[in-house]
Amino acid sequence: MQSSLFDVAQTGERILLKDAQLDYHPNFYTQIAADQLFDQLVQGIAWRQDAITIAGIQRLQPRLSAWYGDANAEYTYSGLRLTPIIWNQELLTIKQAIEAHSGYRFNSVLLNYYRDQHDSMGWHSDDEPELGRQPVIASLSLGGIREFILKHKFDKQLRYKIPLTHGSLLIISGNTQSHWQHAIAKEKHPCAARINLTFRQIIPKSL
Repeated sequence: MQSSLFDVAQTGERILLKDAQLDYHPNFYTQIAADQLFDQLVQGIAWRQDAITIAGIQRLQPRLSAWYGDANAEYTYSGLRLTPIIWNQELLTIKQAIEAHSGYRFNSVLLNYYRDQHDSMGWHSDDEPELGRQPVIASLSLGGIREFILKHKFDKQLRYKIPLTHGSLLIISGNTQSHWQHAIAKEKHPCAARINLTFRQIIPKSL
């Protein structure tokens, strides 16, 4: 069978954590494919910087973001209501590759663009009602390496870090969101720009 630029790796590793299910594929895309996807997304995504409400205070998110998906895949978090932009071809190609690899289906994706070491993501869980009780999140990283930090909600001594590499895929499932929080911290030193795509399955409110 003839190989494609966007062929993906079939091997990965299970990260064993209490109350969590994490499957990490560090080389899901080759470096050449990941480089091309990064460039396409930087130029082709309708990036925006939204204001969110945290502890009653409205502030700009320290990163750029975008929400794409099926027409009924509306999503709300931190007081922000997201109406999806319809899929473009690059996102559909990525979605289909992840679905074929994982066996899960997704109808939406949140993209975050960390432009430099000052951009970050605060502590949170992806546990909004429209994601269901045990959501599956497929997280693709492109660009500079950033640490994905986790801390257990109830066992305060449990913490873990995963350096998410260029072209890597992390599938988060099971009870992870109900028992763990995660974050992307600011860096002390300059670092390369990074794009993260988290594919999700939104349960429409009409259902």
